[in-house]
Amino acid sequence: MPPKKAIAFGKIGSFGQLSISSNSQVATKNEDGGFGKFGKSDDEFKAEPTTAVQEAMGFQGFGKNKAPAKNFDVESLVEQSKQVARERNLAKISSEAGTSTQESKEEDEGDVIGPPPPPPTEPVTKEFNPSEAPNTFKKPSNKKPSKSQSDDDDDDDDDDVSSDEDGEDNFIPATLEVNLNHGTKPVSALSVDHSGARLVTGSVDYDVRLWDFAGMSSSLQSFRTIRPCESHPILDLHYSITGDAILIISGTAQAKVVDRDGYEKAECVKGDQYITDMARTKGHIASLVGGSWHPRDKQEFLTCSQDGTCRIWNVDDVKQHKGIMKSRSQSGLRAAPTSCNYSRDGNLIACACNDGSIQMWDHRRMFVNTSVLIRNAHQTGTETSSIVFAYDGRNVATRGGDSTLKLWDIRQPKAPVHSAGDLFSRFSMTNCAFSPNDRLLLTGTSFQKGESGGKIVFFDRNTFERVHEIEVPKAHAVRTIWHPKLNQIICGAGDGNVHLYYDVDKSHNGAKLCLGKPKRIRQNDMMSTVRVITPHALPMFREDKPRSTRRAMEKARKDPVMSKQPDLPIGSKGSGGRVAASGSTLSSYIVRNLGIASRIEDEGNPREAILRHASAAAANPYWVSPAYNKTQPKPIWASETTDGDEEPEAKKGKLN
Repeated sequence: MPPKKAIAFGKIGSFGQLSISSNSQVATKNEDGGFGKFGKSDDEFKAEPTTAVQEAMGFQGFGKNKAPAKNFDVESLVEQSKQVARERNLAKISSEAGTSTQESKEEDEGDVIGPPPPPPTEPVTKEFNPSEAPNTFKKPSNKKPSKSQSDDDDDDDDDDVSSDEDGEDNFIPATLEVNLNHGTKPVSALSVDHSGARLVTGSVDYDVRLWDFAGMSSSLQSFRTIRPCESHPILDLHYSITGDAILIISGTAQAKVVDRDGYEKAECVKGDQYITDMARTKGHIASLVGGSWHPRDKQEFLTCSQDGTCRIWNVDDVKQHKGIMKSRSQSGLRAAPTSCNYSRDGNLIACACNDGSIQMWDHRRMFVNTSVLIRNAHQTGTETSSIVFAYDGRNVATRGGDSTLKLWDIRQPKAPVHSAGDLFSRFSMTNCAFSPNDRLLLTGTSFQKGESGGKIVFFDRNTFERVHEIEVPKAHAVRTIWHPKLNQIICGAGDGNVHLYYDVDKSHNGAKLCLGKPKRIRQNDMMSTVRVITPHALPMFREDKPRSTRRAMEKARKDPVMSKQPDLPIGSKGSGGRVAASGSTLSSYIVRNLGIASRIEDEGNPREAILRHASAAAANPYWVSPAYNKTQPKPIWASETTDGDEEPEAKKGKLN
């Protein structure tokens, strides 16, 4: 077997000399016995023509021998684009003025690098739109405060509005007013559901009235009146997030939940007043002062009481509270809450106490310690009647019993951001509220001696200046609401009326639905008879067709038997029929009739008048004699003596 011959390879060029080509050739054997180089040689590669793609990309081949890259002059390109933009602007302006030429049009058709320039500025003649531009508050002519400009509002989709010549602000919907009569006592609570279809009002007269804007006519009457808590004033009312339940806070220790038609759904349990630890009681032991629904959970609501606790409840299980928070003063003693509320996202629970402090707890943690604590927020010993969060969740406003309104920043709660004073209020239910665009803050005031009425005061949230005032004539402004969907302002007054302020163009539904409907006639005001139609009956059995119901009613009214008219008194001073005609009482009537029947003369001898009937009574005894005939002893009369000086035998003395 012949020996194996070793295989020898020639030199392989460096990696930089290796070239790749579609026309590469197979390696051939050289004179040294090995293989030559792969591909084309360097001279052949350089001699190969460059393709168009390689020219566009800026190179001619791979390896060391590369063509120089194409350099771009950025500054020259920028200057060129600027020059072209200037020329286009000049051409556009000249074309609008009527001086454009064909040359400017040809320049516009040239290639332009970069985005087109912005159009030239023009004077805006469009009317003011609150959804596109900030709100403008101008100083009215009736000594009202000036109004500053606010930011854009995403929630406001109203029509275009503009300020009038007299300076009145059209952003606040207060051009028209409608009054709903709740009663004669102050309206201490009111609430509107989120859809704006129904309104519920409560008063210190213990009544709760339900109003339906869609079903109410121009008579402006409520469709239902209930008294849910007997003889306890209504302090607060709240619709749930879905509008199917109403939370009622009264002077009792038990909160009630009714449906949207006024029927009771649940009643919280009352705690044991003999237990010191409030956490071991199932409910409140003192009167309630406030409450609120959870903004995202329709089953959860919050209540606060004078027993120093705030409790969380579940509608499905009101036999025991779901959570409890204890408010403490700076010395560690019990501090009675005066109002409570949820934040807009439901993560914070805020409570204002009678020691002037504001305490907040995080809903996502244990209610052991407060997450935000503001001491001396208001004057100690006063009732902070309201605490409400802004729509953005950054600020919180408090209405104090010390005639102040303060705005706080949750991130820096050491000092108030803004404060306003001289806001007198007589009620512990006076609240404050934010406008739908979160730019204004409003609250109600009570009038003092010498003033014509209360006011609804509007403050700018950024500067806290009084931008507008609405006067409530001859009444205190207790509760105020600015509904975001209706864009209407509702105020509960101290005279028992509910004032609805709205605008024709900017407000929607609400009071506008019921004003155009005619008044309904009740069934009790009409007398109607059922008519039986018998077309084939004999003429003697047919009923005549009534021509007019009013005429029949007037005829029946004149008939004393059909109308059941009582006997009229004979005299003008009597009241109650003919019985009272003889006198003011029944006894006078009897005395007069008996006196006339017996004809007793006052000047006669009464003994003779009585002995006149002696013979008739002895002959025919009827009243007294038959009753005592068997038991009464017979009388024995003494005989008459001839000598008047002689004593009777019964009085003679005994002889010895």
